[in-house]
Order: sequence, then C-alpha cells, then structure tokens
Amino acid sequence: MAMKPSTSVTAVAFFLFQLLILAAFNISFCNGSSYMGCIESEREALLGFKQDLYDPSNRLASWSADDRDCCTWAGIVCDNRTGHILELNLRNPFNYYIQTQHEANVRSVLVGNINPSLFHFEHLSYLDLSYNEFREVQIPRFLGSMVNLRYLNLSGSRLVGMVPQQLGNLSNLQYLDLSWNYLYVDNVWWLSGLSFLEHLDLSYVNLSKASDSLLAISRLPSLEKLRLSNCQLHHIPPLPIANFSSLTKLCLSQNQFDNSFPSWVFGLNHLVFLDLSYNNIQGPIPDGLQNLTSLTYLVLALNHFNSSIPNWLYRFNHLEYLCLCNNSLQGTISDAVGNLTSISWLDLSFNSLEGRIPSSMSRLCNLRSIILFNNKLNQQISEIFDIFSRCVSDGLEILSLANNSISGHLTENLGQFKNLDTLELSWNSISGSVPLSLGELSSLRLIDLDYNKLKGSLSQIHFANLTKLNYTGNAIQSSPLLIGSALSPLYTVVLSEEVSLMMKGKLDDYKNNLNLVRTVDLSDNMLSGEIPTEMTALRALQTLNLSHNSFTGRIPENIGVMRSLESLDLSANRFSGEIPESIVSLTFLNHLNLSNNTLTGKIPSSTQLQSFDASCFTGNDLCGRPLPKNCIEDNSSPEDKDGEGQGGEVDWFYVSMALGFVVGFWSIIGPLLVNRRWRHEYYHFLGRLGKKVASVCKKCS
Repeated sequence: MAMKPSTSVTAVAFFLFQLLILAAFNISFCNGSSYMGCIESEREALLGFKQDLYDPSNRLASWSADDRDCCTWAGIVCDNRTGHILELNLRNPFNYYIQTQHEANVRSVLVGNINPSLFHFEHLSYLDLSYNEFREVQIPRFLGSMVNLRYLNLSGSRLVGMVPQQLGNLSNLQYLDLSWNYLYVDNVWWLSGLSFLEHLDLSYVNLSKASDSLLAISRLPSLEKLRLSNCQLHHIPPLPIANFSSLTKLCLSQNQFDNSFPSWVFGLNHLVFLDLSYNNIQGPIPDGLQNLTSLTYLVLALNHFNSSIPNWLYRFNHLEYLCLCNNSLQGTISDAVGNLTSISWLDLSFNSLEGRIPSSMSRLCNLRSIILFNNKLNQQISEIFDIFSRCVSDGLEILSLANNSISGHLTENLGQFKNLDTLELSWNSISGSVPLSLGELSSLRLIDLDYNKLKGSLSQIHFANLTKLNYTGNAIQSSPLLIGSALSPLYTVVLSEEVSLMMKGKLDDYKNNLNLVRTVDLSDNMLSGEIPTEMTALRALQTLNLSHNSFTGRIPENIGVMRSLESLDLSANRFSGEIPESIVSLTFLNHLNLSNNTLTGKIPSSTQLQSFDASCFTGNDLCGRPLPKNCIEDNSSPEDKDGEGQGGEVDWFYVSMALGFVVGFWSIIGPLLVNRRWRHEYYHFLGRLGKKVASVCKKCS
C-alpha cells in the first residue's frame, strides 16, 4: 500500500529535524559548550611535578593551586570531551645548542627532577621536556608505561646513564628524540617494538657497545628521519639495500668511521637529506651517490675526499644545500655548476680548488651564500662581481672569498649587493681604494678586508648607512693608509654613547650604537695608550680582542660589569698593575689570555679563573693558581715592623720584666715549699696580720 503524500512529507520533515538537532549538537560540542575542564587527579599531579622544579623565569606562573582548570595552564592541552591531559610541552624556548648562549637562556630553563607524578597522565600523547636541566637524572623507567605517547622529546636536558629498555613498550610512538644528553645504550633491539616510529634522533648517545645498532634500527618499517650524529659508530656494517626503504633524512656525522663510504646508502632512493660530515672517509667522492637524485641537502664536509668534484654532481637540479668544505678536493669548478639552479647554499671552502669562478654561476638566481675561502682561485674581483650581478646579486647574503689569489680593484659594482650580510675578502691581493658604494650595503653586518693591498682613505660616506654592522676585521691595516683617521669612521658605526681611543698617538672620540656591539677585534695593530673606562659600557660585548698592541696602564677596575664577555684577549701588550678583582664576575668567560704583559700581584680567586691554563697568565710577574708560583702573604703585625722589633733585635725591657717576675716568685714561694717550719711561721704571720687588720677596720667603723 502506497504511503500518502502528506505522511511522506511529514516523515521527511521529521528526519530533517533530527539531523538539524544532531548538527546543532555537534556544532555546540565543537565550539566548546560541552567543555569538561581538567581532571582533578591530573591537576594535582601537575602541581606535584612543579614542586620538583626550579623555575627562575616563572614560566609556570599559571600553574596555580588557586586555578581549578589546569587545561588553561601554560604548555597544557586537554581533550575537550574527556578533560584528560593530552599534551605537556615544557620545551625551553632558548636552545643552547643552536643559539648563542646568553643570560636569558639560563633564566628560562627549568631545573630539577622529573617527578614520578607524570605516571598519572595515562592519556598523554605528547611530551616535550627538551633543553631544560635535569642534572644527573636518568630517564625514568615509568615513561615506558605511558603507552599512548606518540611524541617524546627529551633532547638537550642533561640526562645521564643508560637509556631504559622500557621505552620499547611505547608501541604508538612516532617521534623519539634523546639527543644532546649524556646517555648510552648497550642494546638497541628494544627499538624493534616501535613499529610506527617515523623520527629517531639519538645524536650524542654512545652506541659503541651496541655494534648492531644500525641493523636493529633498519628494521623499523615506518622510519623516515634518522639522526645518529656523534654516536661513536666507528664501524658501519653492510646492510641489505631493501632496509630503510622509507628513509628521507639521514645524518651520520661525527662518527669517525674506520672504513670506507657505507655503500648501502646508495640504495636510499627517497633520500632528500644526507649528512656524512666529519667521518674520516677517504678517497674520491663515490660515484654511487649519483643514484640519489632526489637530494636537496648534501653535506660531506670534514672528510678526506681527494678527487675533483664529479660532473654528475652538477646534475642534481633539486639540490638546495651543498657543503664539501674541509676536504682535499682538487681541480676546477666546472662550468656545469650553472645547472644547480635550485642551490641556495654552496660551500667549497678549505680545499685546493684552482682556476676561476665560472660565468655560468650567473644563472644561480636562488643563491644566497657562496663560500669559497681557503682555495687557490685566481681571478679579478671585478669579474667576480660581474658574474654575481643581475639575479644573483638580488638575493646574495654571504660572499666569502678570503685566502685565495684574487686581485684587481674593487669597483662600484659592490653596491649592487643590497641584501649582503657578510663580505669576506681578506688575505687576497685586492688593490686600489674602497668604493663609496660600500655605503649602500645597508644589510651588512660583517666586513673583512684584512691583508690586501688597498690604499686611500675611508670617509663617513663609506659607513653612513651601515647601521647593522657589528664586526670589522683589521680592515686595510697592511695598506699605507693614514679600524687612526682611516679607521676611526668604523667606530662611528660600531660604537654608541661616547668613547675615546688613543690610536697611533692620536686621541679620537667615537659615538653611535655602542650598545649593539657584540665583537671588538683590534688585535695586531700599533694601538697605544690606556683602555678607556668608557669601553666597559659595552655591556652586550661577547668578544674583546686587543692582543698584540702597545696598550699601557691598568686593566679597567670595573671590567667585571661586561658580564656578557665570553672571550677576552689582552695578551702581548704592556698592561701593568694587578688583575682587577671584578674580573671574577665574568661568569660566561670561556677564553682568557692575559699573557706577556707586566701585570703583578695575585691572580684573583674564583673557580672560573683557576680553571684556565697557566699559559693564559705567563709572561707577567703574577702568582697563585693556576701558576706554579705561590703567593707569600705577610701576616706579621704592624708592631713587628716598627722600632726595635724589626731586624730580629731583642727588646730587653720585656726580657728583664719576665726575669724579675720569675726570680721574685721563686724567692718567696720556693723556701715555703721546701722548709716545713718556715711554712708554719708564714701561716702564723698571716693569721696575726689578719687579726690586726680586722681590729683596725672595727675601730674605724
């Protein structure tokens, strides 16, 4: 029997109404109207976790006992439906190993222990405690029971000891980073249980006792990214080519292999990132690498490759980053280098490459850094500027050609590199004057033109727009110029507030941007006079090198206010007087050289100063640790240094007084001790004397 039209319409309307209600419910749920708030037991566990931490920057200020909803606390992500904590992210925002260590790093770090209260977060899927300081703390075994974890990052947290095999129970783990700690393993087969693992970083974990570590790791079917840098893997075993079939990123740097290039790498067809630097690999660059045509990042630096650059390498048109530095590569740079159209970073420094920079490099429009220093290139600098003109000059940020055989004159074409950050042309044979177009490089932060044949003078126009400049070498110091009058404009850029420096007999005043300085290197000049006390206003300075000059006078007494100093070199000058006590306040100091001056007195006592080698203080008249010469302190009283007390002479007044006391005492007491009858007579005498004294006192009263 057919349904009546009216009934059919009603049924459809009712169905649509139900869908509308369900949709409205879902929308309200997604918008948080069904928000549960955190679980009380997990809130208490977070407070317990906080109790074991020292938090100098107050990063956990929101973790308050007065706030009932822990889901709103810093670093916490909850499940909106159940209220359970899913993510705990307490990563230190300052990374010690990537960024320059600074006081802010120390303030932001969390210090303490990993409290067992973490065990209560059974629903946790994301845990990041990286780059904090859990000093001399082992990885807790209970982490292996948090089976819902998909992301675990404990890198750079100063953890020690053996990696617990219980981590092999984290069968859902996709990301594991234990790098930059003080850890070791003696067996890695527990990793085979992590079948979903995609990212594994064990850099700086000692794997020397786990000789089959790579074989075990190669069994992970989902692994895409593997970092095993500095793991003491001195021997790389042969592996089946089929293994690591999903690998796209491989870093095996700093392992110092005792054999040749691991041939199984040639079969990793999906690899886009390969770093085998600092591994003592010898011979030619292996031809098997030409199979890895998907590479975008290739680093073979700090090995002993002694061939020419193979032509097949120039066919890697996906390559963006290529570093072959610190090898023994020979021959020339082929004109085929122009085929690397994706390249942005090219580093061929510290090799023995000869010839010229090919003109085909003008096609590398994505090039940002070209680093070729310490080779044997022989070319005119003006020709090089022409090659890097047009599209290359628009984006070039680093141009480093130091220590080659480059000659010729700097031309006004220098001004076309508007985005240049670093310009290094030192130790060449460049001649002529510095073009005024240097002043157009407003992005420039570092310029080094040392040890060339430049001449002429520098004016304010050269540096007027270089407001970002924070390092200059001993620019043009070997030229017959007038860093005093020729170098002084550099300081109108580099320094801020006001400083006076005696340079080659002339006192010059400098202003502008003093607080921005990070490095001052005036070594190997003929600078004289005293260090102005105003220089200590460079509170952000990290490196100060005034060595091999003729500075005189005392080291500034308030040098300790330059608390950011990491390197201080005042050697080979004529500084006199004592080392100021305030130097002990330079707690970031990791390099110090005060040798070969005329300093005197005791080396101030601090753990920092006494940790330096004795050679840092030799060539002076100093004493105290770390020097073998002990300081003899005069503990004698002032009276010992005046009058008759000096020179070992006898003071007869005190001698006669002592002698008189001894003679008088024994003249009276001696007979009484020896003669019994005298003792009785003496007692009777004292008795009669006492009665007379009492009688007199009674009459007087």
